[in-house]
Amino acid sequence: MALTKKSHACVRLEKDGRTLVLDPGSFSESDAALGADAILVTHEHADHYSEDHLRAAMEANPAAEIWTLRSVAEQISAAFPGRVHTVGHGDTFSAAGFEVQVHGELHAVIHPDLPRITNVGFLLDGAVFHPGDALTVPDRPVETLLLPVMAPWSKVSEVIDYVREVGPRHAYDIHDALLTDLALPLYGHHIGTLGGGAQHHHLAPGDSTAL
Repeated sequence: MALTKKSHACVRLEKDGRTLVLDPGSFSESDAALGADAILVTHEHADHYSEDHLRAAMEANPAAEIWTLRSVAEQISAAFPGRVHTVGHGDTFSAAGFEVQVHGELHAVIHPDLPRITNVGFLLDGAVFHPGDALTVPDRPVETLLLPVMAPWSKVSEVIDYVREVGPRHAYDIHDALLTDLALPLYGHHIGTLGGGAQHHHLAPGDSTAL
């Protein structure tokens, strides 16, 4: 499959002529989800979920469908009857030719005074895992981890320990819009040298690679 990095937490995966997009949020390009056959959304925060982005993609492709958790589905399902599917931890389904497993239930703790919202991660074809805003560890080996490299709810030691615990062969940065060009090499060095042997990669928005 081919992976294309979009801004922040959004990625596009293509296989056999079909396209799946994860987390096209407000930090991502306005056309991030256009052309998608399937869209997966991990949670309701605006940097992962943009109603405008989803509406544009769903209107452009009448066959496109969305899979997401209840808090997001409730906001957009009325506009696209039968095309928005609610999923949760332990569910499995097929989307755009990908076999998807759902892992996780809660967003990472931002601060104890803030209530935790729901969050799910998606494991695609048993190989590529997007955790959303959580450090969820799937119950099976992962070849490629889409790694939330920087967030208000994490520090780099936690990111490194997460890579070690998941143990992927490859870790690709996501959730990186708040990192400056000065910070990227520092984060990359720490994750690459301390990440337990995982090959660490950073793609600029628009860059693609084969998985």
